[in-house]
Amino acid sequence: MKQLLELLGFLALVQGVLGLVHEFTHWHVGLLQRVGFLDRHGVYASLALVVLAFALFAAAESRKSG
Repeated sequence: MKQLLELLGFLALVQGVLGLVHEFTHWHVGLLQRVGFLDRHGVYASLALVVLAFALFAAAESRKSG
């Protein structure tokens, strides 16, 4: 379970950072830009993914490794 939370946290972090890169540099990277209903809310969605990633890392850290 700990590895799953860490993996999901890593994916959320990567997509959040790539979403921020897309919003500020207009490079076409990441999956968040492909979600149509987030057109004007990309920065907020990317920041939410970064916060979610840190929450998943904290949850994984609180789990026992056994």
